[in-house]
Amino acid sequence: MKKFNFRKVLDGLTAASPVGSSGGGSGSGAGGSVHPGGTAGAAGTPREEIQETLTSDYFQICKTVRHGFPYLPTALAFDPVQKILAIGTRTGAIRILGRPGVDCYCQHESGAAVLQLQFLINEGALVSACADDALHLWNLRQKRPAILHSLKFNRERITYCHLPFQSKWLYVGTERGNTHIVNIESFILSGYVIMWNKAIELSTKTHPGPVVHLSDSPRDEGKLLIGYENGTIVFWDLRSKRADLRAYYDEAIHSVAWHHEGKQFMCSHSDGSLTLWNLKSPNRPFQTTIPHGKVQRDGKKPESCKPILKVEYKTCKNSEPFVIFSGGLSYDKPCRRPSLTIMHGKAITVLEMDHPIVDFLTLCETPYPNEFQEPYAVVVLLEKDLIVVDLTQSNFPIFENPYPIDIHESPVTCTEYFADCPPDLIPVLYSVGAKHKKQGYSNKEWPISGGAWNLGAQTYPEIIITGHADGSVKFWDASAITLQMLYKLKTSKVFEKQKVGEGKATAEIVEEDPFAVQMMYWCPESRIFCVAGVSAYVIVYRFSKHEINTEIASLEVRLQCEVEDIITPEPETNPPFPDASSQLPSLKSLSGSTNTVACEGTMKDSIPCLSVKARPVRMPPGYQADLVIQLVWVDGEPPQQITSLAVNSAYGLVAFGNCNGLAVVDFMQKTVLLSMGTLDLYGSSDPYQRQPRSPRKSRQFAAGLTELSDSPVSLELERCKSPTSENRENSFSRSRSSSVSSIDRDSKEAITALYFMESFARKNDSAVSSCLWVGTGLGMVIILSLNLPASDDLRQSEPVVVSPSGTVLTLKGAVLTFACLDCMGTLTHQPYEVWRDPHSADDGDKTRKRKLVMHSPSSSQDMGDHQFAVICSEKQAKVFSLPSQTCLYVHNITETSFLLRADVVTLCNSVCLACFCANGHIMTLSLPSLRPLLDINYLPVTDMRIARTFCFTNEGQALYLSSPTEIQRLTYSQEMCDNLQDMLGDLFTPVETPEAQNRGFLKGLFGGSGQAFDREELFGEATAGKASRSLAQHIPGSGGIEGVRGAAGGVIGDLTRARIALDERGQKLGELDERTASMMASAEAFSKHAHEVMLKYKDKKWYQF
Repeated sequence: MKKFNFRKVLDGLTAASPVGSSGGGSGSGAGGSVHPGGTAGAAGTPREEIQETLTSDYFQICKTVRHGFPYLPTALAFDPVQKILAIGTRTGAIRILGRPGVDCYCQHESGAAVLQLQFLINEGALVSACADDALHLWNLRQKRPAILHSLKFNRERITYCHLPFQSKWLYVGTERGNTHIVNIESFILSGYVIMWNKAIELSTKTHPGPVVHLSDSPRDEGKLLIGYENGTIVFWDLRSKRADLRAYYDEAIHSVAWHHEGKQFMCSHSDGSLTLWNLKSPNRPFQTTIPHGKVQRDGKKPESCKPILKVEYKTCKNSEPFVIFSGGLSYDKPCRRPSLTIMHGKAITVLEMDHPIVDFLTLCETPYPNEFQEPYAVVVLLEKDLIVVDLTQSNFPIFENPYPIDIHESPVTCTEYFADCPPDLIPVLYSVGAKHKKQGYSNKEWPISGGAWNLGAQTYPEIIITGHADGSVKFWDASAITLQMLYKLKTSKVFEKQKVGEGKATAEIVEEDPFAVQMMYWCPESRIFCVAGVSAYVIVYRFSKHEINTEIASLEVRLQCEVEDIITPEPETNPPFPDASSQLPSLKSLSGSTNTVACEGTMKDSIPCLSVKARPVRMPPGYQADLVIQLVWVDGEPPQQITSLAVNSAYGLVAFGNCNGLAVVDFMQKTVLLSMGTLDLYGSSDPYQRQPRSPRKSRQFAAGLTELSDSPVSLELERCKSPTSENRENSFSRSRSSSVSSIDRDSKEAITALYFMESFARKNDSAVSSCLWVGTGLGMVIILSLNLPASDDLRQSEPVVVSPSGTVLTLKGAVLTFACLDCMGTLTHQPYEVWRDPHSADDGDKTRKRKLVMHSPSSSQDMGDHQFAVICSEKQAKVFSLPSQTCLYVHNITETSFLLRADVVTLCNSVCLACFCANGHIMTLSLPSLRPLLDINYLPVTDMRIARTFCFTNEGQALYLSSPTEIQRLTYSQEMCDNLQDMLGDLFTPVETPEAQNRGFLKGLFGGSGQAFDREELFGEATAGKASRSLAQHIPGSGGIEGVRGAAGGVIGDLTRARIALDERGQKLGELDERTASMMASAEAFSKHAHEVMLKYKDKKWYQF
């Protein structure tokens, strides 16, 4: 007996009026679902049978991991014991990197730029100083670091911080020239302050400027070296609260570095000079050099150079010291690239960089500043790259970087994400990609090797594909929340290079980045890959493990609305926008916008935008171009950019559309099957009575495609920018909202979605047939029938016939996506051809025979007598029963905004519709009943980049480009949120701090009283008193609770809280042990010193020292 639910029947009766076969019924208000009463029998019954398993408990939004290079970096720090690296950015982000897989992103809530980072070495903590004059202490002993304490300065601006090794007192220099001291444990300001007017000589009339350097002497921790911007250096005795010595130089100071013995220090200056000072004679530097300055013939001082922004002075036991600095190049070479100079003895090596240097750090064998430093590498943070130089080899090679920080090598223009793809793909792609590895790297292990990472429970393979502005496509292994480059494909290689100076004579429609990848379509099972480029072309690629040498097949397609050519143009009233100057359309002018390049004279017709290589081309193993299809100019009108793309390997067809119409190409026979204007696709079924419209100028959005600006842009402005390029990744123009309706009335009806599937094309069909579903910018869905040859043997010779079925369905807003469910509610996989190598050496009959999979293996029985078509537009989702074409369910997703992306995805062996809205909401709907399961306001869309790159995939995963250089991955699955803690890497691992070298008796006696210096006694409240309350405000942080949030409550949350409490208790016990040990050590040192003093006075010979 069939299950029957009376409540659902009542719902159906009380809902809006029944919907006709076109599905045109309006919904029940914003975000409401409508369940119209369908016709009795087959159309109404199926929905009662399907048991939907997904509920709202299955969904939760959570960021998982961020990949790529930190955007706009500002600061760098390294823990030499834990071997982890931290990078701060202008947007207030911190990225912490360890061994591959250990990559953590944290964000200051204020969003203020990070000025400086300081690790508490081997303590599992980090101090950040931000541009809003706040200091923060981060706890790194949890997988998601959180702030334990913050200290906000109210009357002073922070300029420099210094935390001595194994000290709990942080020195903070300010813009006024004062130095404050902060207790790291309590994050409270000490009453001890070094005021600028006490530090400098009373006779000095000018202010010394901000503090640009602070460091304690390696020889004596009781002495602090303070560098002021104007060239003043003060050596301050912390005990006696007075200056031991002062030094002056007439050039501004940028940085200071000590010799490890503590007798000398080096300064870098604004005139490109390095000065070396001796504490015994501070009147003037005992050595001044301008490393890149030209020596004057008459013996004068060398000419000044660009400022040396930072210098490091590192000693070696068995060789000359290293002096490493950035900047300092001579002014007479204005085009020289930013450089890092390494001086080792008399040898000077200049390493030129591709981008400006933000900061650098020398990695040394010891964390103790008073030992031979033994440098082994230099980490150089550039504006758009991170490199590590090997100092142990004389030619200074760089290490091969294991992090995916070259995502932005060329700006990302589109992304696709595939979770749970065939497991053999990753090794196959890696094997063809590994052959292109560069040579000449250091043979040593990557030195940033801290933290711990394990594979976690998630084992399914994931692949991310990024399309770039230079025409390159990168395939990435994204399994287990890591990212590793697999394979790079250069799509521009199929075209001839444009010769310099020919710009005006070509038919290109974009001046910059003519090869930019606009859309991608990948079938993982058949390994067919297809790209649509910004210059109105489509390339079909097949995968082969064999190198071939062959000519590239190409086709040209005319796709233009002829009816508009004779109508007089009218001026358009578009608002001006920043990246393109408006120009009135004119039939005489061939250039429709600033992005269009036209040649004077003859009217262009039937010319493609780019030239495909005519000669045979060597194609290495991997993706090889099978066919290039180009749209051509028509009567002086440039081809419009492609707005939708679909490929099917089983049918051997590729379909693509733009604002003019649709083209279908047979890539097996290399023939054009259909090239038709959108209006003609309807035939007699066109539901709109259309008026003739004025021709539009060919506005392209290419400038926006590679735009990296992060300035928030009005969405409405962006939507008005390019009404003709209605592409889900690249434009907001698909909306039919009233705000842009006046502009959209003029626009052509773009093809916005395409989908090949085995479906019922007409109402009275009794069996499924091959179809192409076409969605338009006006919410129309047209079904085209595909008549394929009956047997595979005839496929290469018999023609494929594409014909309209007469079926037209309607939705509100531009159509975004299609999917098909079988009668059991299971997602039907599109038909595909099982991959075989097209250039295999074995040419037997078995190899030549195509193996087709026509529908998903999960439904072993026949697909049944009906199926469900899921269609989602930018405003609403509908589910139709086929072949009856009854609209079973409608859900009005948004009234005030519009969807940017919608995907039908699988989760927990079920299926749902995932949507991303322009107002920042992420929503999921059940299928087929379209019940709302999740609706969270996640991310306001502030720029085109997020809209263009957001995509969902199976197993509850999604991604978008959070900045021009970084991919942010997130999950909408509760299960993955719960398991996330296990998948993330550990930043802190227990490591023994190396022991200090034995300094010897004489050094211990005469090397200063470093061991006996008690900062607690000097800076503590008992001696120094309390700091002024108005100076800085202490803000307690969320601490360990932030880490608990990642565990998402419940038992896991309780366990995590208990674990953190135990960690903190263990930490306190450890600190108690350390304090006891240090008290014993200081008592022992005191006894030893007393004994030494007694010996010293007993025997007069000691005074000869």
